[in-house]
Order: sequence, then C-alpha cells, then structure tokens
Amino acid sequence: MTTLQLSLGTNLGYRAQNLQQALNGLNHFMTITAISPIYKTPPWGPIQNQPDYYNMCATAECDLQPLQLLDQIKELEQEIGRLAGERWGPRLIDIDLLFYGDTILETERLIIPHKQAAGRAFVLVPLHDIAPNVVHPINKQSVTQMLAQVDTNGIEQIDHITLHRPLTSKPATLFAWGERTHIMGILNATPDSFSGDGVIETTADFVARAVAQAEQFVADGADIIDIGGESTRPGGETVDGAKELARVLPVIKAVRQALPHTVISIDTYRPSTAEAALEAGANWINDIWGLQYDPRMAEVTANAGCPIIMMHNGRNRPRLDKDDGAGGYYGYFHYNDLLGEIGAELGQAAEQALTAGIAPQNIILDPGVGFGKTAPQNIELIGRMGQLKSLGYPLLLGASRKGFIGKYLGNLPAHQRVEGTAATTSVGILQGADIIRVHDVKEMARVAKMTDLMVRPFQ
Repeated sequence: MTTLQLSLGTNLGYRAQNLQQALNGLNHFMTITAISPIYKTPPWGPIQNQPDYYNMCATAECDLQPLQLLDQIKELEQEIGRLAGERWGPRLIDIDLLFYGDTILETERLIIPHKQAAGRAFVLVPLHDIAPNVVHPINKQSVTQMLAQVDTNGIEQIDHITLHRPLTSKPATLFAWGERTHIMGILNATPDSFSGDGVIETTADFVARAVAQAEQFVADGADIIDIGGESTRPGGETVDGAKELARVLPVIKAVRQALPHTVISIDTYRPSTAEAALEAGANWINDIWGLQYDPRMAEVTANAGCPIIMMHNGRNRPRLDKDDGAGGYYGYFHYNDLLGEIGAELGQAAEQALTAGIAPQNIILDPGVGFGKTAPQNIELIGRMGQLKSLGYPLLLGASRKGFIGKYLGNLPAHQRVEGTAATTSVGILQGADIIRVHDVKEMARVAKMTDLMVRPFQ
C-alpha cells in the first residue's frame, strides 16, 4: 500500500455535497485515512468571473499503480457529473493526485508530484491540516515549509459544514451536513397509512406504483426514499415480520434497480427486516424505537456499517387523564422537562449505538414528533428543537401531515395539511433540522430551498 495525498475542489452546485460524494466514491478503491476541513477560495487562474471554490485535501492508502489510479479518479469525476470544459473554468468536481509516496513520474497523462502542488495556497492550506510533514520529493521541502512561501489571503475555512471520512470499503451513503436541508420522501408500502398515500391501497400492482412514486419523489427533489411496511400511526395495525418483509422487499429491490444512486432507508424496528432490506438494496435504517425495541438492531447496524436514524419514542410513558390542549387527540404524556428528557434519552441511545460499534458519523437523531407527545408538546418540540443540536448529531424532523397540524387548523384531513407541514418545515430548518421527512416532496423541497437561502450561513 502506498500513501498518497489528494486535492479536491468544486465551484458548481452544492459544493460540499460534491466533495462528500467524491470521498464516498474514492473509498471504493482506496482507504482514506484523513480529511481536511473545507476552505472557500477565490478562483485560480485567468478566469476570475466564476463562483468561489470549496477546496479540501485527503490522505489515503492505495495499492493501485499511478496510471490505474488516475483512470479510477477520472471515471469517478464523470460519475459525479463533471463535463469537459474550458481550462481554468468552473467545474463540478476536480480531484488531483498531489503526491504518491516518493514517486517521481512524468508522462503525457500524469505528472507526480503534481507540478503546481508547491505553489498553490488553496492546496497547501488544507494539506497542512492533515499532512504538514510530507516532503516534496523534488524540492525536498515539507508542506509546512512550502506553505510559508505562499500568499494565503482570501482563503477562508468553512466551519458550519461537516464532511465525513468513509470508514469501510462498502459503498458509502454519507451526506455533507450543514450546507442545505435534505429531503426524505415517505413511501408507505401499506394499505392503512394515516395520510392516505399507501401504495398497497392505491393499486393491485403496488410495486410498480411504488417505483413510480419514488421516481417522482427524486424528480421533485428527494435525496432519500424511506420505505416502510407497517403503519406506525396511533391505532395502526401491527403486522408480523413476514408480512412486513413481503411488503417492503419487492419495493426496495425494484426502487434500487430504477434508482441505483438514490439513498433508500428502511423504516422498521425489527432487526431481521433491517438485515433483509439492506441485503435487498437499502442503505440506511430508520428505527422508530431508537434501538429500544430490540437491542440487536445496534448489532445489525454496526455490522452493516450503515447510517441509522434513531427516533425518540415516548409511547411507553404513562398517559394521564388530562386534556392535551387539542381536544384530547393524543391523550396526555407526562414530561417534567420536555426537551431535557428527549435530549437525555436520545443521548443515551447514541451512547448505546457507539458502544455497539456504530460509527458516530452514522448516527442521525429524530426527536419523534407525534410519538408519545401531546399536540402542544409537538408544537413546543419543533419550536425548541435547536436545543438538541448540542448532542452533536444531524437531526431529522418528521412532522408531515400529522394529526396535531390538522387539529390546530380546524380538524383538517391529512391531504389538506400541506400548508401546516410547510410551517413545521420552515421552523424545523430554522431550529437546525438537517433532514425533513415528508409526504409532499415537491412542495416541501421548495419550502426547504427557500428557507435555506434565508437561514443557512451565507455561502
């Protein structure tokens, strides 16, 4: 294995996600050992009338020969969407091999070390964060020494966005958190969804219907398709594992075939269903009991090396005979300190996950709107959800079309709760939500995009 250093840059589209996608792809043919922070830098070269770049560096180990490695990198750039363009012009992704051990190589296709590695501040600043002592095999200077000789004016570290280093050779489905809100589309492979959109109840050919819905979701802006085979609404039918699998597995397989690059999550609290779903093509687990229903879910997740959404579920709490402030719709669930107790219990679930071997970058937390909370408590939870950011994990908000929205807007049926959902989406983003789980993907993707423009740090 040879130790190497890479530079990555982008100035089109969602720049941080482009970088994360590149890291995910590089991990298929090398082991990434360290990544730098992101730096925003002005354009380099004669074409200055273009957006600023996001640049970063990575160190890795690889057993491919340099020209083989170059072929893999160029193929990855094309998969991400890079098109041939003007030299020095804008690009969706640019991956440069800076150093390959002590190799000195000069061919028509590849020069190692990179011929401009020593003079580019946008390379040396992030490289210094992770490999300050690497020595240029030609000029014999360390990265620290080379950095001292360049002008670093205009280079700004981006602190509000988090990238992740892929940890295994398995296909990574990691997102860059903080750049924008991600949209999860709800695909109910059930006949009894509270929202009336279960694909089994709409057509006999539910698999074809599910694929069409998933494709439309992605066209409308969904980043994740969340597939579930049991309605978890209050009073919903509990199904056994065999029925759940019969509903979700054909849908997952078909959606995976139709949308090979889209993240699919399996909405289940059963480890056996999660295992089968991952084998069928799902990428994430969405557990409404946050590892509390069956602790083996932690083992399944750790073995798969996949992200897991762990939701706070308060339905085990005692119900008291007290009006919830919305006509008794949910009953009354007792909390002495709503946000404090939710935060503490989510923190305990995260510790349980870490102890089981789940990587911290694979943990996503959901405060569980509607699950063991009264209508007023749901309102308070969404309005104060930002307090949960202190836990240090991405947050998912799932308030779409839920009953408390209907009650507060005059007993509206589920299909008329779009505007109320939009309000929860905007406030949730303001409070730091990273993922919004929704039924109305097109509308909420637009709400999220507009809200991001106003509340995300100026890009």
